[in-house]
Amino acid sequence: MEKPSLMRWINVTAACVSLSLLAACQDTGPKQGLGTLLGAAGGGLAGAQVGRGSGQLAAVAAGTLIGAFLGSEIGKSLDRADQAHMSRTTQQSLETAPSGRTSSWRNPDSGHHGTITPQPAYQTSGGEYCREFQQTVTVGNKTEQAYGTACRQPDGSWKIVGS
Repeated sequence: MEKPSLMRWINVTAACVSLSLLAACQDTGPKQGLGTLLGAAGGGLAGAQVGRGSGQLAAVAAGTLIGAFLGSEIGKSLDRADQAHMSRTTQQSLETAPSGRTSSWRNPDSGHHGTITPQPAYQTSGGEYCREFQQTVTVGNKTEQAYGTACRQPDGSWKIVGS
């Protein structure tokens, strides 16, 4: 019998965590549930990038759980209009803002707001152009801070590849 590979264990663990999170989302609103799932996916992806060797499994699990928690907290409070303001500002900032220049967004209806600060662009070994960024989201008096990486897609948009 063949010994299961580390990647198989990572995939199984990520699937189990995702199913557990999906079940937990049944009692939450759609924004919080979506935020939880997206945060879990981003956190798991980030954990896979950080962990190495036998520690990769633990990094994926920890990243998934941390991402799920942060995504849930933000998703509880951000509506579609908030997300549209944030997405538009993020795309524009990653495309045109000089490194280190902070761009801000605000939804006048909810009062929720945030910032994004892109870092220098770089080219990956696969030829993609990417930028790391720092982002804040403020809901009421609570501000959450995140770091991530976005890569430019063939259509010109920027896709977040890790949070």
